[in-house]
Amino acid sequence: MGRYLIYGGNGGIGSAIARRLNGAGHEIVVAGRNGDELGRIAEEFSAQSIVCDVMEDEAIERTAAEIEGPLDGLVYAVGSINLKPFARAKPEDFVGDFRLNAVGAARAFQASSDALMKAENGASALFFSTVAVDQGFSAHASIAMAKGAVVGLTRTLATEYAPQIRVNAIAPSLIDTPLGQTVAGNPKMADAVAKMHAIPRLGRPDDVAGMAEVLLTEAGSWITGQIIGVDGGRSAIRVMRS
Repeated sequence: MGRYLIYGGNGGIGSAIARRLNGAGHEIVVAGRNGDELGRIAEEFSAQSIVCDVMEDEAIERTAAEIEGPLDGLVYAVGSINLKPFARAKPEDFVGDFRLNAVGAARAFQASSDALMKAENGASALFFSTVAVDQGFSAHASIAMAKGAVVGLTRTLATEYAPQIRVNAIAPSLIDTPLGQTVAGNPKMADAVAKMHAIPRLGRPDDVAGMAEVLLTEAGSWITGQIIGVDGGRSAIRVMRS
């Protein structure tokens, strides 16, 4: 069984991945800024928890330093949904989204790379992009720029660290999480967004967690450098509905 560090234990995708891996018998370390939520997760999974606000200087490095021994996997499931028409976007929007999503992912990998390299049978890292990188949605300039950088980071690290560390990313569409409520915060909006997908519903955290488990474990041992859509078909197909 493996040992995995998961950034983003906030009740959303990161928590779902932690639950999935824990259910398969893996050891989990969760890191996030919500101490109460981390405590609940740690108790549920008998996991180590570390309070870490990734936007604070050196917080990621301090988190990695608290973990002794090798890691079989790293998950950076931290993100934002900052939607503004381009004319209203400010420099701090672009800088903040880039720092949280792209720089945070790079720092998390860099801080844990030695532990990942020590994994007996090779290790894996998982980042998160978004369907909006390839689809070009209105009001998504800041977040699409940041997540587009995650795509480049994923492929670069997969190249540099092959074959010892596999590196992949998931690019979801809108997932029904606390963060997702910023877009689909009422039933009418949620229904409208759901109908944009060939499978007409919002994503669920466990939809993503299932793919994450494959990419992080032996089941995905020949997969690296990939950006995989878990998006109800939104990135690839369109349907006509009456």
